Amino acid sequence: MATYEYDEAGVMAAYFLITFLALVLVPLTISSLTRGSGKKITDGCQCTPCVERRKLVSKQGGGSIFSLKFSRRTYFLLGGWSLFAFVCYRVSLLKVENKIYNPFEILGISTNTEDKDIKSHFKKLSKLYHPDKVKATANLTIEAIQDRFVQIQRPTNRYLTDERIKENWIKYNHPDGPQSTTMGIALPKWIVEGQNRIWVLVAYGVIFGGALPALVGRWWFGSRQKTKDGINAQSAAAFFKSIKEESTIEECVAALGKAYKWELPPTQTKSNAEVDELEKEIQQQVGAKWTENKLKSSCKPPSTERPPQRLGRTTWLLPTLAIMRLYSYIAQALPINASDRLKLTQLPGLSKEDILKVAPKAKDMEDLLHELEEKKDERLVDVKRAMEKWGRVDIVDATFKVIGEKTVTPSAIIYLLVKLRISPPGSSSSESEKEPTVDEKKKAVQTEEQRDDKFLSSRSDSEDLPASKANSYAAHAPFWPGTRKPSWWIVLADDKSNRVVVPPIKITDIPYAQPGVDGDYRAYKIQFQGPPNTGLFTWKVYVVSDTFAGEEAVKDISLKIEDAPATDEQPTEDEISDPDEDTIAGQMAAMRGGKVKKHVEEESDDESSTDDDKSSDSDSDSD
Repeated sequence: MATYEYDEAGVMAAYFLITFLALVLVPLTISSLTRGSGKKITDGCQCTPCVERRKLVSKQGGGSIFSLKFSRRTYFLLGGWSLFAFVCYRVSLLKVENKIYNPFEILGISTNTEDKDIKSHFKKLSKLYHPDKVKATANLTIEAIQDRFVQIQRPTNRYLTDERIKENWIKYNHPDGPQSTTMGIALPKWIVEGQNRIWVLVAYGVIFGGALPALVGRWWFGSRQKTKDGINAQSAAAFFKSIKEESTIEECVAALGKAYKWELPPTQTKSNAEVDELEKEIQQQVGAKWTENKLKSSCKPPSTERPPQRLGRTTWLLPTLAIMRLYSYIAQALPINASDRLKLTQLPGLSKEDILKVAPKAKDMEDLLHELEEKKDERLVDVKRAMEKWGRVDIVDATFKVIGEKTVTPSAIIYLLVKLRISPPGSSSSESEKEPTVDEKKKAVQTEEQRDDKFLSSRSDSEDLPASKANSYAAHAPFWPGTRKPSWWIVLADDKSNRVVVPPIKITDIPYAQPGVDGDYRAYKIQFQGPPNTGLFTWKVYVVSDTFAGEEAVKDISLKIEDAPATDEQPTEDEISDPDEDTIAGQMAAMRGGKVKKHVEEESDDESSTDDDKSSDSDSDSD
């Protein structure tokens, strides 16, 4: 039988509170400290604007003790740790005497010690700790000496000299045998006292009847208002209703402007002077159609129903590429209608007027670099530094693979294997110094196949690279508010039908080309299920940068779906089970109305030759 005792002094409740606070505060504190202390990218573009931008970002991110920014999480952590320290201090002042009395431990003997040995050991301890033998000191008083001697005498005289009592101590840890189990409840007694019972019930009612349902309801109804990507349902509805099959970048921006209205907090109605000034500058450069008021005036509240399922299943190519390209225009602070010549202003220190004046005939970055070198322009150094880290991607190869198969059959699991590397403008080609021999080519092909097979069998979407070939750096983006790491999108599309075949993937850390080195690329893969019918499908692979405007690569690719190769024909089940009609089993099956194999009489060679002889003899006689 168990008896329950409440914590009179509140010691157990204090320990419970300390444990609960530690379980909550420690993970929350670690996540708060590591939130802004991620891996900082220090390597990257070395042009003057980018270096100054990284210094500014580093300075702003470091902070100062005189400019601390407190949030609700900060105040919660300060209050929680203050309560934790207070409870720990109170616990340290409490004296807990809950040590279990054990006579064997006091005498320093084991439970299987015999009686004569116990008495002998007691005599030794009595002589050693007798009050007449021990002298009192500053740390050891006469009362402490007497108490220790009494503790030695008590187990020997009362508990260990009687066999029954000794056996009870060994089995049940009590001289009187088995006792009732006592359970301690980690609640102070004042919580369950009659005079405080009403307040406890009120607290339980507020927590479990009010706060908890409100929290769950807020989560439930809040999640219904957003999609799985965390976007407001009204924003998604407005965007899907505004986007079209052949939407351009301008139309995509207009759709985003309409949809973003529901992402803003409802109380955010104050005008910002910087935003107003920016809108005026945008209106002067690209026209009034891009101002916020124009977008809001043409936006009608959409219904809260889900977007049409047709849009959910179909992905159009042109709007997809337009939105991906929009990322790079924003990163480089370029107008969305920038021409090829205007895209050259991404390079440091160059404006549209500078390009027309310094390099009027330049069509690409190589031409611009050549003309700057001829004129020995002072901006040449920064331009070269920016080009060294430029993200011009090169598609080494793009193929379709099926693990363990040489042909692609209908509805097979297919891998799109894309091999990429970065070749900055003006860099040397990666051709070898001498033409490899036939054996070297075969060895290189075998090594590449082994590398592909190993990557396809892995679970990662990108090939693992050694630390020496890791390419994590900051891109050239002097107008971006922070340090920007470049990334790209791989898109498999059917441009004839304006459809994206499989969902695109976002990649990063593409290695730079190394002239004269084989395998200076990184492989990426996209898994999908092939078409259910046979045929030849001509698609395209797009690799679009979201950081460098105008830098994308395209490669044509074909997928041939063939039927599975024919195998040796095996006899069908009917042919095996049906008996021959000439056999007894066949005759019995025929009488029962079952199926039998028909017997086909074949003429032997002897019979056929005899008939031929007879016919030839008759012919000769007639003659």
